[in-house]
Amino acid sequence: MNIDFSQTELRDLGVAWLALGLAFAIFFERGATGFLQAGIVVPLVVSLLTAGVGFILHELAHKVVAVRYDQIAEFRADYNMLFVAIMSAIVGFLFAAPGAVHHRGYLTDRQHGLIAFAGPVMNLVLVVVFAPLLVAGIVLGSPLLELIGGRGLAINFFLAAFNLVPIGSLDGKTVMGWNKLVWAGTFVPSAVLAFVIVFVYNIGF
Repeated sequence: MNIDFSQTELRDLGVAWLALGLAFAIFFERGATGFLQAGIVVPLVVSLLTAGVGFILHELAHKVVAVRYDQIAEFRADYNMLFVAIMSAIVGFLFAAPGAVHHRGYLTDRQHGLIAFAGPVMNLVLVVVFAPLLVAGIVLGSPLLELIGGRGLAINFFLAAFNLVPIGSLDGKTVMGWNKLVWAGTFVPSAVLAFVIVFVYNIGF
């Protein structure tokens, strides 16, 4: 399997990563004023390593599985929506739809479902990566490491759950159409854990 990236795709991935990192940094610092007061660099780096990585690897997972099934697949950023993400963060809320992997070629329902499923699965893999960082930060008494681990954990649980909601163009609709048991077995625990981590314990916030 040969994974190729065009110059346009690499540019779009880079722009989406930076724009999402900026949007999340502003959002987590409670707006542009808080972002500036926090020193810009640390909040931006933390967001690039957590939210940015979560979004980009989610999209790349779609691409890898699509190419595995002989699809022509490339990520394209939605520049209008990236602008909306940054502007919404400035005014106090966040709406992020950075773009999508577009692919073409013949697919069975199972293949189509697995391509959609790959994105949320990648976010759950990242949960496993960030969880030890959170624990290490707590044990070592490192606020920065604890922040990166906690935020990465919270964001990726949320991304997995949100993208598995079975409506519109979200991955969940395609996954449910392919296999309801796979969808339910992934969506329900992801949604419950995302709710507990984000809204009950406020981990990463």
